[in-house]
This record gives sequence, C-alpha cells and structure tokens, in this order.
Amino acid sequence: MLFPDSEKYREAVEIIRVLKAAGHDSFLVGGCVRDFLRGMEPKDFDIATGARPEQVEKLFPRTIPVGVQFGVQIVLRGEVQYEVATFRTDGDYKDGRHPQGVTFSNPKEDALRRDFTVNGLFYDPVDGKVIDYVGGEKDLKEKVIRAIGDPTKRFSEDKLRILRAARFAANLGFTIEPQTMRAMHELAGKITEVSPERIRDELIKLFTGPDPGRGLLLLDEAKLLPVILPEVDRMKGVQQPPEFHPEGDVFIHTKLVLDEVPNAAVPVAIGALLHDIGKPPTFKVAERIRFDGHDRVGMQMAVNICKRLKFSNDQTDAIAEVVGGHMRFKDVKQMKLSTLKRFLAKPTFMDELAMHRADCMASHKDISNWEFLNQKLIEIPVEEIKPKPLLTGTDLLNAGYPAGPAMGRILKAVEEKQLEKELTSAEEALAWVQKEFPRK
Repeated sequence: MLFPDSEKYREAVEIIRVLKAAGHDSFLVGGCVRDFLRGMEPKDFDIATGARPEQVEKLFPRTIPVGVQFGVQIVLRGEVQYEVATFRTDGDYKDGRHPQGVTFSNPKEDALRRDFTVNGLFYDPVDGKVIDYVGGEKDLKEKVIRAIGDPTKRFSEDKLRILRAARFAANLGFTIEPQTMRAMHELAGKITEVSPERIRDELIKLFTGPDPGRGLLLLDEAKLLPVILPEVDRMKGVQQPPEFHPEGDVFIHTKLVLDEVPNAAVPVAIGALLHDIGKPPTFKVAERIRFDGHDRVGMQMAVNICKRLKFSNDQTDAIAEVVGGHMRFKDVKQMKLSTLKRFLAKPTFMDELAMHRADCMASHKDISNWEFLNQKLIEIPVEEIKPKPLLTGTDLLNAGYPAGPAMGRILKAVEEKQLEKELTSAEEALAWVQKEFPRK
C-alpha cells in the first residue's frame, strides 16, 4: 500500500524515518490517511509520534513550538510545514473547545481521544500498513461519520465537532451514524460556546465544498441552523409565486441554488446561501406573493451576519454585493450601454454572474440574461468596459474650471458619454464640456 508519490509525501516519510531511527513510534495520522484510503491525494500530512516535543526539536534543525503544552511541534522541510504531535490523552475540557492539559500516552489512547473514526486512523509508511484502533476502515468503506466512543462525550469536549460532523458528512458524501446525530441534536445549542471565527471557518469549508446544498440540509437536520443562522432557518415555509418559483419555498430554492455552486469561491457560496434572506421579512400578498425590496433588506442582513461571524471586511463587502445585486440581472437587456459597462466593470461582477446563473437554474431555468452578459463580455473589449478617463480633474483645472462638487459632476457626465461611445478623445471631451458646462 503506497501513498501517491509527491515531494510533500516523501518529506513526511523522511521525518518519520528520522523519528523511528531515534527509537520513537511514528505514523501519518488523520485526514491524510482518510483521504488516501478514499483514493484522494492528501493536501497535508500530519504525524503522530512517541517522541516528546523537546526530542522532536533536537532531531530537526528547523522547528516551531506552536503548541508544546499539547505536544505539538511544527517541523519545516523547505517551505512546507509538517505538524508533529506526541501521542497524548486529553484532560478535562472546560471551555468547550480545548483540554486543560494533556498526558503523553501511546498510539491507541491517542486514537481514542480523536473526534471521528474516519479521522482516527494511523498509517506506517515504512511498513506500509494501516493501524486502526477505532473501526475507521469499516466506516470509510460504509461512508459513515461516527464519533469515537461516546458521541455525547466527544461533542461535550469540543463543541465545534458538532459542526465538523456535518461538514465532513457533506464534503465526503457520507451519512451520519444515528447515535452520533442524536448527540448532535442534544448539544446543538451549545455551539455558541465556540468562537464566531471557528464557526465561520467551518461554514466556509462546508459551503465552498463539493455539496453545499446537502450541507444546508445537514445543518438543518442537526438542529444547528436556528442556532448559527436563524435568518436562513426562517426561510423554511415562506412560499413564493409559483409562476417564478415552481420549485417551492424560499428554503428549498436556496438549497437548489447551493446545488448549482459546488466548490465555489466564498462570495459566491455564502452569497448563494444568503441571497434571499430578505424575503421572510418582506413577504406580502397583493395581487400575488411579493417580496418588495428584499434584495436591499437582504444586503443589510448579510452584512450583519458576516459581522457576527467575523468575516473579513473584503469578504463581507463582496458577499453583500452578491446578495444586494442579484435582482439587477432581470434588467440587463434594457440597460443603457454606459450602465451595462459599469455593471460589467464591478469587481464582484463574475461572482454575481455565477450566482445569477445558479439562481435561474434553481427556479425557472431561463438563463437568457446570463447568456446575454457572457456574449457582451466577448463583444466589448476590456478597455471599453473600464476605459482610461478622457479627462481628469487636472485637465479641468488647467481649462479654468474651479475645484469643487461641480467638477465631480462634470467628470461623471464625461464618463457617461465616453461609455456610451459618444466621446472618444480628450479634445472632443473638453470641447463638449466647454459647450455643456460654460464657465461663469
């Protein structure tokens, strides 16, 4: 049994050889073993060893003591970091996330303190064999996420594991073992003991994964949704006009939109999740079901959610643009050329375009506006979408125009004419300004 050959893998094996030569049992552990056994190439290689942190430090010239109190050293090989952790048993968890202390132990006890059976496997690359103390190989074959030991105890130790179980099940295409799911139900409300940043990171991994729609359903099934994302939970049962949304209520529609954006960038994935959160608070029935202004309302709600979950400012802004702009697409064929070019020039346009296609495919399936915009991206040269200005403020000052708000309006008017292709040179633009905005 061999891992896919790669430089990263060879370096990991060399670290294990050095540790073994010094008399310390050492194995690859966790996600890299799980992924390999699934036929996937691992992204990272973590190592578990009998060596103590100080012994690891002496054996390798370049180390970083990132968590010595937990037995963790980073070993550097070139520019790549390898986590090397001493076999351990964890003490009591008092903060719902981290053990108060650890006791260095042996491979079996180390495996038994881990989260899920599929993450509790060791692999000895020197002998070429898997070491399985927790039944992880069987669960991998049966595609099951199962907590190691008592699931209530595992989740009580580290509340983030509740969310990680849903994420692993969605991203791996696995089911969650019933007793493990019951424990998730029991402790779902405790997820708020975990920092918003940790919750955000798990949500990003889930919704930018290969099956975000199923991820949404798993959050709902595990009773996590009303705790983490109550705004999304409120979409359930909110009916939509069937002539535009034959697929069902807002929650079902959102799930189907997520189905259309596997492995998407963060603004697309989270934007898809949140694009219709403004519908429940704007729901009304007039001549038909209406959600007037739901895009604007949803945009502010999305900003509030992103701030609550500590998204970066850049991510928050991009997600808000995807949510707030998703209704603009219905008007693209009627836009003036200048308006259309400004739309195409938005930094978030390609993310918004991807979300628009998903939105259409999850409802009426009419993607003619998406096709129209893709054609415009082909037809209109990049330099025309966002051209170099024909005139600047300095040009107007040199022509005798005073600085102030009026100058901004003049430059805006020139830009409009330029985008409409009615002005094509600086000379033409200045002559037009002098005619339309004569100096007083």
